[in-house]
Amino acid sequence: MRGHGVAFIPYSGGQFHQAALRLGPRAGVLGVAAALFGVSSLFVPRGQAQWLLMLVGATLGLVALWVVVINRRAFGARQELSDHAAQMLEADPVPLVLAEVEGRLIYGNAAARRVLEADRATSLAGALRQVLANPGAILFRMETRALAKGAAVEDLVTRAGHVRISVHRSGAAHFLWRIEKSADHAPREAEAHSLPMLTVGRKDAVLFMNPGARDLVGERVRSLDRLCVTPPIRFGQINDIVTSDGPVACLVVERVGAAGRREVFLLPGVQGGEWPPDGWAFFDDLPVPLLKLAANGAIELSNRPARDLLGVEGIAGLGLGDTLEGLGRSITDWLGDAAAGRGTLHSEFLRVRREDREMFVQVTLNRAMDADTVVLIAVLNDATELKSLEAQFVQSQKMQAIGQLAGGIAHDFNNLLTAISGHCDLLLLRHDQGDSDYSDLMQINQNANRAAALVSQLLAYSRKQTLRPQVLDLRDILSDLTHLLNRLVGEKVSLSLSHDPTLAAIRADKRQLEQVLMNLVVNSRDAMPKGGDIRIVTQNLTLTEPLSRDRAVVQPGRYVSVQVIDGGAGIAPDKLHKVFEPFFTTKRTGEGTGLGLSTAYGIVKQTGGFIFADSELGEGTCFQLLFPAHFGEDRIVPQIPQQVVSEARGSGVVLLVEDEAPVRAFASRALQLRGFTVLEAESAEDALEILADVDLHVDVFVTDVVMPGIDGPGWVRRALAIRPAARVVFMSGYAEETFGDAQARIPNSVFLPKPFSLNELTEVVQRQMMLV
Repeated sequence: MRGHGVAFIPYSGGQFHQAALRLGPRAGVLGVAAALFGVSSLFVPRGQAQWLLMLVGATLGLVALWVVVINRRAFGARQELSDHAAQMLEADPVPLVLAEVEGRLIYGNAAARRVLEADRATSLAGALRQVLANPGAILFRMETRALAKGAAVEDLVTRAGHVRISVHRSGAAHFLWRIEKSADHAPREAEAHSLPMLTVGRKDAVLFMNPGARDLVGERVRSLDRLCVTPPIRFGQINDIVTSDGPVACLVVERVGAAGRREVFLLPGVQGGEWPPDGWAFFDDLPVPLLKLAANGAIELSNRPARDLLGVEGIAGLGLGDTLEGLGRSITDWLGDAAAGRGTLHSEFLRVRREDREMFVQVTLNRAMDADTVVLIAVLNDATELKSLEAQFVQSQKMQAIGQLAGGIAHDFNNLLTAISGHCDLLLLRHDQGDSDYSDLMQINQNANRAAALVSQLLAYSRKQTLRPQVLDLRDILSDLTHLLNRLVGEKVSLSLSHDPTLAAIRADKRQLEQVLMNLVVNSRDAMPKGGDIRIVTQNLTLTEPLSRDRAVVQPGRYVSVQVIDGGAGIAPDKLHKVFEPFFTTKRTGEGTGLGLSTAYGIVKQTGGFIFADSELGEGTCFQLLFPAHFGEDRIVPQIPQQVVSEARGSGVVLLVEDEAPVRAFASRALQLRGFTVLEAESAEDALEILADVDLHVDVFVTDVVMPGIDGPGWVRRALAIRPAARVVFMSGYAEETFGDAQARIPNSVFLPKPFSLNELTEVVQRQMMLV
């Protein structure tokens, strides 16, 4: 130990040096042992035993000498390191400690020896035990971060106040630790403030008191309840605060901070519920946004934080209703109830009337007396982020609810359309083109198909339609669509394409992607009734960090971007966020269904992509699609080939399971007309009862997926356990993806989406029958 209090540990050298340092305290013992072995050899008769004793003694003597030499060298090295540290750190008023890995002390400056008694400890953990209850875990965590990043810092709350510990890596095996108590570093804003202030955590635990609060209360308290004569403490009101000189009336104001912490200000000087003549002079000193209101809502006084929050320079002649809106009731009535003490006062969220940006505030009203007049103290908190999160959640819930509703309606409509179009097909089999009823039947059939297309849009929005993804080149897709798109936009609108020559491929459903592009182009055309230009731009896009916009987060990676840009009238900012909602349209009645963009949204999201809209009134609109770039091998998706109308009669036994009687009746008649033997069941339980007859032969199961009781995949798995050779046709008004995993585990099965025609049903069953 040197005179300036430097503590040493052995120098970190090579493996032999480390061994020598560990044996350092035993060097004397080794020397004595060597001498004993040498003397013992003199009393042993000449021979092999004497030579062995002499050899052992000589070896121990050499080892002792080697240890002494290494220790001298290590002492010199660590003395040099200690001297360098002392020259730089000794006079620093903050405790500084130089230590090895795992906290073994090398040096502690004068402040460390005074505050931490570092000259008495052998490790940093031991030196910090009087400051921290369990320093070992904290030091290990910080040392690990410093090894990885070079430095680490943590702010800790202890019984003695705040402590900041920082560590910097110094060389390969040393760390410089800095331990700052709350009084060591520069005063924070809270400490420098003249007003008594406390930092409060969860469960009203007091984490910090600034000098003003400590002077007022006279001691450090651990809970807010300990401050108040009659707890609980009431924010925004006069409370009797316990001090060393007795109870003192203080106005208590709360400011919500980060991470669940709050700042509580104690404002003494109010007695008997009345303000002194200059009692409002503290307003501009408070960091909490405050308004003093008359009972009619007129703003009598405001401080600088409140004016900044409201976006105004002065409040002369303004009322609360002139700066805030969105209460849902009359602001005057709300303030009148608060001033009269009617009802329970609670916080309200209101929107700030300002043009530059959208802001929300949480307003808490408290009743007070100014001379003989009732006034209201309004405490404002910025709630913009909270309202944004709430809006995101509400929007997500609304879109999900609408999607579920649309999917459920589409499923029921598909069952109805299957029965309508199916029975229409049966009627058409008995009427030729010369029949007087033929045109009427064709009208029914065509309108049923139109209804099926509308239902398909609902399924697209709810992301429950059946997709057939394949690897696509957008340049080829747009090239094939150009002729159709030019016909859609008409003569007044010009369409131009711009492609990245190295455009990556994407994986999507070709037919659905074409639907998305047509919807966007038609939308742009309708935005330019007098004509204009529509540009479609494709390019590769690489994101190196997450892209957050429109309540969506696009992860880093490589994407293909498609932009559809027009020079139309644009979309108002208050309507832009609604454009993807179903049935929302900016067109006049009868000009649009409001499903075009919502259909595009559903298809893009189900494909795994993103769609964004940017627009300015009078400047035009840009819709951007982002699809993940595809670089792997294409996975072949099994799909039903194009149907070929066949009059060939089939043969075999079909078990038809369908809970909807009209659909079951049509399907049964259609299959029987093609020569199949049909066994009908209206539930899975009935089907299993039919199959209980071991002498009954069944070739194909045709079953609905969603049914009361046991669903389609459930009963089919049971049936295949005893009839493994049977083939399966699943049919449903929902998308294949909704139960694709269950179907994938069932061998020899295919999917037939509703609504289907007579020929589609019989062709699928015929193909399955041929594989039996």
